[in-house]
Amino acid sequence: MAENLITPEFRGAFVSVFKATAMKGQADAKPKFSVRAVFLPGTDLSALKKAAQEAAAEKWGSNMPKTLRNPFRKNEELDNQVAGVPDDAIVATFSANEDRRPGIVDAKLQGIIDEAECYSGAYYRAQVRAFAYETAGNKGVAFGLQNLQKLREGEPLGGRMPASKAFTSVEGSATSASGLFD
Repeated sequence: MAENLITPEFRGAFVSVFKATAMKGQADAKPKFSVRAVFLPGTDLSALKKAAQEAAAEKWGSNMPKTLRNPFRKNEELDNQVAGVPDDAIVATFSANEDRRPGIVDAKLQGIIDEAECYSGAYYRAQVRAFAYETAGNKGVAFGLQNLQKLREGEPLGGRMPASKAFTSVEGSATSASGLFD
């Protein structure tokens, strides 16, 4: 059986670790907790790749499927690319079933309870476990998300920026409702 691994640092994208969600466009998809791990070019993924290979070998041995789904894809190869990261970044999805919410801590190992703290663009590392699957004609290797550690802040990925960056400060504006209706 595969063992848990700690990933190298990655930027999180499509972070859904407080509420399990189902994949869009898949009517029968079960809700999952998930995060897309965006590994910047040059990141050493050898331990993860070795674990994926071992999981495939454990399931299929010498009868490895010809159309095995690879858990590691370049951003440019994805149908739903991660905006704001290089095309040659390696992307892997880590997920957990809706009955197994991952533990979430910060860099100092303090539990994170505010959902807004875990956003696309922040930097993380994860505890994952490789497993091989064979479902609905699809065969491949994936990674189960056990726990997530937010390491540091990062520029948000995607379309929405924080309100504090969207506006400039306005001097002399009203700070309360009093006096507005005089």
